[in-house]
Parts: sequence; structure tokens; C-alpha cells
Amino acid sequence: MGPLLTLSVHEALLAAVRAGATTLECSLDLDRSTTTVAVASDGWEWQGRRYPFLDNCKDRTIYYWADESFAPVARFANSLIKLVPTPWGPPTFEIDGIKMLPTAQVSPWADAGRKVGLIKPRGKVVLDTCGGLGYFAAWCLQGQAERILSFEKNPDVLWLRTLNPWSPRTDDAAGQRLTLTQGDIAEQILGLADNSVDGVLHDPPRFGIAGDLYSQSFYDQLARVLRRKGILFHYTGTPNRLTSGRDVPNEVANRLRTAGFTTSLNGDGVLAVKQGR
Repeated sequence: MGPLLTLSVHEALLAAVRAGATTLECSLDLDRSTTTVAVASDGWEWQGRRYPFLDNCKDRTIYYWADESFAPVARFANSLIKLVPTPWGPPTFEIDGIKMLPTAQVSPWADAGRKVGLIKPRGKVVLDTCGGLGYFAAWCLQGQAERILSFEKNPDVLWLRTLNPWSPRTDDAAGQRLTLTQGDIAEQILGLADNSVDGVLHDPPRFGIAGDLYSQSFYDQLARVLRRKGILFHYTGTPNRLTSGRDVPNEVANRLRTAGFTTSLNGDGVLAVKQGR
């Protein structure tokens, strides 16, 4: 993976030049590690390759090296999808300007770690319904899950993962326990066997975008594939509470109870345990 630039790193490189320095310790992989860069007035050098300064380095943008120049980690097909830096290091991503992971008070990486901890992944088969950048899957790997079945509908989000150093790989020993499938979980779940997973992490887009992933029929499918006493964490957030008074977390909890779960509100979502056989 080549260097990744953000506005803060670019400004640090320029500041080093202005200060008369010849090297700078910085991160070129969104704070996963630090490295030494040689700097000069006409550019900078890293791992034997010369790179130019950007004419216009924008805030809230991550740049990667492509075709002999830096380009934003962003794509536009039906929607503008981009990787966005955070003060914490691990990035979030946006779809048409809507932030898809929490970053205001916590790192999206740490937030994923807390939620994965709720389902206790060690030795389990885990269903990751909406893979996103793969932070749930990465924490399941660290937590010694036996296998992770991860699904992501959007091919552009999968492309973001190839450039995000915090996203888990699938081509190493750990990644062999991770199966990443491009597909809509609302359709893909129909092909999963009854009682085939021990835990579920469900982090769907907001209700207005993906209402089928909040439906009773989908929750019935989650109950079908989850073994008895299996644990589900369902991210809900609190959309529309201030504007319409709608209580999405409790709506979700009620539907999950109808599907055969016991439920409790937990942080920004619902924690549920499958009952019955």
C-alpha cells in the first residue's frame, strides 16, 4: 500500500521544510505506524520514491497515490462515497455527506471493539451483516472468532477497504477465517442454514435508506440462522427522535422480541439473545 496523505500530514511536511529540516517522523498510514520521510522544497521522499506536494490539499479528505499523482479516496457512481480522516486515526466513511460511523466522542475503531465485545466472539461463527470498512470483522479476528461471515452490498465501499490500512485483509492467515461477500444481506441471508451462527453484528444504514433491514421478516431470518442463546447486537442510533419523536431503538426491540429474542437497550443500539430452540 502506498502513502496516504491527510491535510494534517501535508501541513506537517511543509512546516518541516519551512523550518529547515531534512527529515520528518510522521504517519503515512492513518496512524497505524510512523515512518521517516525526507523532505525538500520541491517534494518529499519515502521508501526510495519521490512525491510532490499537493497544490490544494483539502480537509476531510484522504489522498492515495494513483497514476503518478495523488487522488482522493472517493468514488462517485450513484452516490459520492469517500474515506474521511478522523482525529483518532482510523477513518470513517461517508455516503453523500452522511457519516456512516461514530467519530464525535469516540474512535470508530474503539466503538467497534466495544460492540464486538458484547457478542463474545471467541470460538464462535459470527455473522457480520453490513461489513462497511470491516472494523467489526477485524475485532472478531482479534477476539479469536472461529469464522466471520461478512456481507457488503456496495462495491465502492469494498474498494475503500482496499485502501484503508485499518480494514482487515483476507489474504493472510487471520483473513482465512473471514469470508467477505459482495451482496445484499437481505437476499444473502436466505441461503444461510438454520442455526448456523453463534453471534450477529447488525449495523445497517439508517432506516430511511435500508428499511428492509429493520423489518419483521428480516429479524425472523436473523432468529432462524442464530443458534439458541446466540447474541445479536443491532446498531440503531436515534434518528428522527428530535424531529418526529420516533423511537427507533424501542421499535427495533419490539420487533426482535416478536422474532423470539429477549432484548435490552445498550448504548446506541439493542442487545438481544435468542430464546427458544
